[in-house]
Amino acid sequence: MNILFQSVNSSKHFLTQSYDSVLKRNEMSTASEVIDVEGGVDDHYLELSPEPVKFEPADDVTDVFFDDSKQQVFAIRSGGVTGVLVKSREHNINFRMDDKGPVISIKFSPDMNILAIQRTVTSVEFINYDSNSSLTGPEYSQSCKSKNASILGFVWTHGNEILFVTDHGVELFQVIPEKRIVKTLKSLSIPVNWFIFCPQSHVVLLSSGQQGVLMQALYITVGNLHKIPKFEMEAIASKPGKLAVSERDVALGILYGVPSIIVIRHQSGDNFCSSGAFVHVYTIHKMVVIRKSHILKLDMNGRFAINVVDNIIIVHHQASRTSIIFDIMLPGVSDGTVIHHTAIAPPKPIKPYSLRVPGPNISEYIDEPCELYSPKWVVFQPNIVIDSKLGCLWYVELRLSSLVKLMTDKVQLIEFLMQRKNSKQLLIQIVKDLVMKMPATLMDLPAIFNKLNTVYRSHLENEMQSVIGTPLQSNAKIQSSGSNELKYKIFLDQSDIYSHILSNLSESNIDSKMLVWILLEYIRSLSEHGIPVQHYLHELIITTLVHKQAYYQLHQLLQYHVVSDSKPLACLLLSLENHYPAAHQLALDMLKRLGNAHEEIVEVLLSKGQILPALRYIRGVGMVDQACSRKFLEVAKSANDPILFYSVYKFFEQRNLRLHNSTGFPKSERCQPYVQHFKQLFLQSDNNGCGNSDTASTMSNVSS
Repeated sequence: MNILFQSVNSSKHFLTQSYDSVLKRNEMSTASEVIDVEGGVDDHYLELSPEPVKFEPADDVTDVFFDDSKQQVFAIRSGGVTGVLVKSREHNINFRMDDKGPVISIKFSPDMNILAIQRTVTSVEFINYDSNSSLTGPEYSQSCKSKNASILGFVWTHGNEILFVTDHGVELFQVIPEKRIVKTLKSLSIPVNWFIFCPQSHVVLLSSGQQGVLMQALYITVGNLHKIPKFEMEAIASKPGKLAVSERDVALGILYGVPSIIVIRHQSGDNFCSSGAFVHVYTIHKMVVIRKSHILKLDMNGRFAINVVDNIIIVHHQASRTSIIFDIMLPGVSDGTVIHHTAIAPPKPIKPYSLRVPGPNISEYIDEPCELYSPKWVVFQPNIVIDSKLGCLWYVELRLSSLVKLMTDKVQLIEFLMQRKNSKQLLIQIVKDLVMKMPATLMDLPAIFNKLNTVYRSHLENEMQSVIGTPLQSNAKIQSSGSNELKYKIFLDQSDIYSHILSNLSESNIDSKMLVWILLEYIRSLSEHGIPVQHYLHELIITTLVHKQAYYQLHQLLQYHVVSDSKPLACLLLSLENHYPAAHQLALDMLKRLGNAHEEIVEVLLSKGQILPALRYIRGVGMVDQACSRKFLEVAKSANDPILFYSVYKFFEQRNLRLHNSTGFPKSERCQPYVQHFKQLFLQSDNNGCGNSDTASTMSNVSS
């Protein structure tokens, strides 16, 4: 899209609707509203980028143009003789060119190697451009192929390919800068009233028909044009000689990865004062079909402009000097065909903005407030606002920290934040605040946990599928992860919830029962979504119950397996024995249920000096051959019970005889000190120890 700011009647100018009476009626009340907001709480959820792209304003000697594909502003002084300035976030270029007449449009190719200039309605001129910021060689041009056609505009598509849009159709060319020639690729004949182009999706929308309601969309690939079936917008009564759908009311953008057509539909005639305007959203499905999918209710009339920021549709309203925001991913009301949405927050003005300008004294600067929603504003996609009078280009940005204060539905707020970029810390803080407000948020918290874990589950499935190529098996209760769920930008996993929210709850003033309920509710949600619960969450529940001395509840949780068995959890229970003696047996039972913790059970028994139960256990699970004899002999020796030591020693002698045909211990087991200890204790005793009834009794216990 090209804008000549000198032209007051520019087709994309912000104030081009015929609602002057409404504008004048609201100007005074709007000014007072802005003052009240400035003096109160900062609830502006939109702001302009702090550092604007500055350019020379249009005047008698300077023409200004904007290329929305590369987001570059061209300031042409004296037809280019005294210089052409190109400004953007990435570029600050200055060069000269010959004055060959008034410029209608000017744009660089995507690789900045070719400058295209339109001076007439029948042709476009090209000049090669090099890295030294200079134009090289003579100009070469291309006329439109259709006879008696007028070029409405042109856009660079892929590489050095350029599309002419005329009132008779479209023509695709390839520019070859080395040879300074232009090659025809494709063309399509269709009457065109106006067009708009989306550089992100490479879709061009053409308006045709007498009323301008018949739309033809084209998907442009390298060297080709693909027609998407035509569709017709509802005709709304318009003034004679004017189109029912004008270019200024239509925007092309991408919403959640889907190319979309956003159209402002005004009320007409007698309905103007009775109801507000609407925004219709048409989605382009797989570049095959276009359907109207969403309707946004504005509840006001007047002059509007559209921006898209982080998949949020922003509707600027000039009369009230406010902006309204919509999120089509949030739930709405469906009529079976389209989904109707209302604004997610009350209309609010953009945050006041001041420019740093020279003051009355030399080397002095002052902050001068800018007029927001100015008649000189021009709005481009996706989030650009240009003030032709000030010579500033801004990017509209969201202020999420202010917006969240205005959203009353907390479940929708969580869903909204998960769709936004760079919102993770804010999302964590919101969830933390909701948890800390228990029991006031008792009804919302389960739904919030479910929403968080639905997205978390989708992320795990997507990650698993990318690794092994097959989706993770889902629970029967879980809905299949649709395309919408996979588009969430932010998710909170178990470590996020644990580290930033749940681990700090024990230090809060929340009632112990409520505290345990929160922990169990989160674990329930994880389990219902088929997400394995990490052991540190179970540990947190146990330590919380012990800290609150809720031992009965702890016993119930473990007895009924609400808390999943794990080795780390069993170790935690062992460490809690001093506070809760029954935890020792609970830990042993848990290790036994795991079925793969034999060594841990033996260690626990030996640590308690329960040598004979340990020997019986390794015999019962068939681990005698793998058991470390040195470890058992060490514990038996430290018990200062010769009979016990004798029994353990003979137990392993019998194992050695069976494994090695010898009662001696292999050197690798390092049992020589215990052999010497045995000789010292029983040097004068019978080798079999049969004469000692206590020893025989002990061996009997081992065998049983």
